[in-house]
Amino acid sequence: MSKELLAKLKWKGKVYRRWKQGQDTCEEYRNIIRACREETRKAKPYLELNLARNVKDNKKAFFKYISSKRKARDNVGPLLNEAGVLVTEDADKAELLNAFYASLFTTKASLEESQALEAGEQACRKGDLPLVEEDCVRDHLRNLDTHKSMGPDGMHPRVLRELADVAAEPLSIILERSWRTGEGPKDWRKANITPVFKEGRKEDPGNYRLVSHTFITGKMMEQLILNVIIKQVEEKKVIRSSQHGFINWEIMLDQSYSLL
Repeated sequence: MSKELLAKLKWKGKVYRRWKQGQDTCEEYRNIIRACREETRKAKPYLELNLARNVKDNKKAFFKYISSKRKARDNVGPLLNEAGVLVTEDADKAELLNAFYASLFTTKASLEESQALEAGEQACRKGDLPLVEEDCVRDHLRNLDTHKSMGPDGMHPRVLRELADVAAEPLSIILERSWRTGEGPKDWRKANITPVFKEGRKEDPGNYRLVSHTFITGKMMEQLILNVIIKQVEEKKVIRSSQHGFINWEIMLDQSYSLL
């Protein structure tokens, strides 16, 4: 909204209060309503144009505006349980979705997988793991997208970005310990899960895709591990140049230059 439109809306509130007190007529109040409505209609196309132009940098504002214009909300409707009974309560639907998706995974590993995991853990203990340096954590904090949503802890990315110099040292210690021990903080395992309908029958729990909203600091740890894996793949030349579709363009160019 422009300053002129905000001023008119503020003046509209004053006229409304004065009209209620009998100081202004109803016609005067209607005139200010028409003026505000006309200014709002003029400002709306500019707002939508700016949202469309900045959609790459600020997707959150774009989709928030789209959601506000939708008449219907895509809430999870009644679901069918194993007995074929419709579940309508929110808590029961959450438990049903949780049980369904938990049944798709198993925590039991085969003997070969267990031996491979143990061998990998021993190799990691013997090898020299890279350090989580404070400067690297600070760079990640400074590059956080402030348009992203908050995690389950309610910590906004802008706060972490503004306090990068202060939070880098303690956060690097936590990430380093997590890297060495192979275990992360218990709070980072929590997430806000939202079921999104895909297609088919809405009563079938299998037709919903679960979207997990995790901690920002946990995502940083994932990014640090990913960077180490990419560096290892690049140095060991695990991926050939013919498989360039699976690697970063920058890595492929570096390998190409090294061959020249």
